[in-house]
Amino acid sequence: MRKPDGRVERRRLFARFWHAASGFWTGVSRREAWFLTLTLFAIILCQLYIQLRLNIWNRDLFNALEKKDIALVGRMALIFVPLALAAVAFNVASVWGRLTTQRAWRAWLTDYQIDRWLKNGRYYQLNLVQGEHQNPEFRIADDTRIATESPVDFAFGATTAVLTAITFISVLWVVGGSISFGVYGQQIEIPGYLVFIAVVYSIITTTAMLFIGRRFVEIAENKNQSEAEFRYAATRLRENGESIALLGGEPEERSALGEALGRVIVQWRAMCGQYLRTTVVSYGNFILAPVVPIILCAPKYLAGTMSLGEVMQAATAFVTVQQSFNWLMENYPRMADWTASANRVAGLIVSLDRLEGAEKSGWGHIVHSEVDDIAALQLRDVAVNLDDGTAVVGETKVTISPGERVLVVGESGVGKSTLIRAIAGLWPWGHGEITTRRGARLFFMPQRPYVPIGSLRRAVAYPNPATSVSDKAIKNALVDAGLPHLADKIDEKDVPWDRALSGGEQQRLAFAQLFIQKPDIIVMDEATSALDTSTQEILLHRMSERLPNAAVISVGHRPELEAFHNRRLVLARRKEGAKLVADEVLSPQTFALRRAFALLFRRGGGRKSEEHSAVQ
Repeated sequence: MRKPDGRVERRRLFARFWHAASGFWTGVSRREAWFLTLTLFAIILCQLYIQLRLNIWNRDLFNALEKKDIALVGRMALIFVPLALAAVAFNVASVWGRLTTQRAWRAWLTDYQIDRWLKNGRYYQLNLVQGEHQNPEFRIADDTRIATESPVDFAFGATTAVLTAITFISVLWVVGGSISFGVYGQQIEIPGYLVFIAVVYSIITTTAMLFIGRRFVEIAENKNQSEAEFRYAATRLRENGESIALLGGEPEERSALGEALGRVIVQWRAMCGQYLRTTVVSYGNFILAPVVPIILCAPKYLAGTMSLGEVMQAATAFVTVQQSFNWLMENYPRMADWTASANRVAGLIVSLDRLEGAEKSGWGHIVHSEVDDIAALQLRDVAVNLDDGTAVVGETKVTISPGERVLVVGESGVGKSTLIRAIAGLWPWGHGEITTRRGARLFFMPQRPYVPIGSLRRAVAYPNPATSVSDKAIKNALVDAGLPHLADKIDEKDVPWDRALSGGEQQRLAFAQLFIQKPDIIVMDEATSALDTSTQEILLHRMSERLPNAAVISVGHRPELEAFHNRRLVLARRKEGAKLVADEVLSPQTFALRRAFALLFRRGGGRKSEEHSAVQ
């Protein structure tokens, strides 16, 4: 199998970036975008006019100096003041225009990505699929900043370079005039010779820069990716600090960080080599460019066909023209870095495109809909796949009524959590339809609850605004969830609650959120695994009392959970995907019988072990 061409892939990503980013000029922000764009263009024209006037002023000043005309020199000094003030004013205006455009464009593109990233749990789904979307937070923050800052500067610089080149080529053509020389008795005259030399000079330097810096884009992409991976490794260490410290994993983590840092240094070394080579060309051009036109004009000045002012005007125009032509050469390193960031942003957008496609109805995508039905939740021939089409759960039909509590069981890894994530709308891959009663609200309780940054009030009210829930309701929810000792701390903001609370307390906090939300459908994935059995019993009974009409579907391994459910779905592993092999009605008697058999089995196993030990 042939590997995809990296250049083709980069071009595809580059095109996708522009398709998304151009929405700034075509969407709801188009008025602001076009106002800023046209303002910048007007500023460029004004700057060009001032630059041309300064070029003419430069000629007249040196002519006055050559003639030793004190009055003319004084007049030229007075003329310079308004020209200088205008140049400063328009330069300040260009800075304002560029920064304002960059800020507005970045805000729009960042909002565009965040909206798509957060929609329908895609931020979670990105962790489950392959693609060029590692470290999405870094792409949304830093890469988007670079991807929107640089194009504005490039567009401003390129437009300025083109218009400046056109304007000052005409100056070179007129001021430089023609040059003639004899070859084998023939007199050859070259009109506008300074223009041709400026063009040839620029072609040579630009070609040299393009050749030397041809790997800039690839190296910049690798450097940005290694930086993101290093930052991600450090962030994971901080987020999992407790587990690492308890396991004594500091040496291993230090080794991993060292390896990540090593990759960063290797990429920076490669980038350093590119900068060294391009500096040879760029700094050599900086030294030669002002000298070349003076040497070329010297014969005409010494022959008396050019004044000193015309020599200086031609020299200034020559430098201006070649700088315009060499704009690409001077900006190539930054352009490479921008291309790398734009491609990283596009990589995230492409992955979000695929996830968005997986949400559309049709074969290969699970359909979610609301219907007018007495059932709270229905699975109609629902099959769950991986994003590559691999079957996880085969076709399943289940109907759950309001007030029913259904336990999903099966061996570890069979696909129970995947199935309930599909029910919660977090897993789009597969086919079939999942329907909920119209207007029903669903609440998902994962094994590791999310505790947002901020006060405990915000954590309990989440995902609603903290101000939408009264103090009394929040305190009652905490008491009901077995956290009465936190009821007086709901407004403490400086406490990192995600680290201050134990795993069991975090799961109890999820029950407090549940009591506030009062949903119609509750989906639980090992939501009581960190609780002792007595606390689990209290909270589940309390949930049944507070929300008697809520439909509950949960995953768990503890046999005690059966006492709080009235149905049990059994999933068994099969080659074509896990199958629902049993749908059993549970009753207190059934649970008692199962528990008795389990205890008998354990005792029997214990006796056999004792007998075996005695024989030994």
